[in-house]
Amino acid sequence: MSIHIVLLNPEIHWNTGNIGRTSLATGAQLHLIEPLGFSLDARQVRRAGLDYWKYVDPVVWPDWETFHEALPELGEPWFLSAEAPLRIWDAPLGDPEDLVLIFGRESVGLPHELRERYRDRLISLPILSPHVRSVNLSSSAAVVLYEALRQRRGRTGL
Repeated sequence: MSIHIVLLNPEIHWNTGNIGRTSLATGAQLHLIEPLGFSLDARQVRRAGLDYWKYVDPVVWPDWETFHEALPELGEPWFLSAEAPLRIWDAPLGDPEDLVLIFGRESVGLPHELRERYRDRLISLPILSPHVRSVNLSSSAAVVLYEALRQRRGRTGL
């Protein structure tokens, strides 16, 4: 039973470091799809991941196409988008044996092509204020990851 967190072209090193730490804390595997908006050798990424970064061991993919070819072997995908009508707690994140949670870039989210292609696999966090367009990437990843663990708790002994 595995969970994969996938960041498609992440731009902000702090978010990636925080998500790496959360992935490690929950037993999820972090995947990064290039191009990245920063170097993984950057001190900021390591600092955001604290002294845990050396244990995160992210899988780095050269592009979406290469990752997409491997996706069926990783598990059932869910794509996060602020535009999705399906909320995270209404998605069966606890059902699949292997789960893949895919997040887009901080500035623009998932590409339009992916939102169209996977329309039935889009989920979102509720945003109640009309003044907020989206939730920070590392916050979103943490909330969705822990919701998946909550849904799985009867099967995993959590």
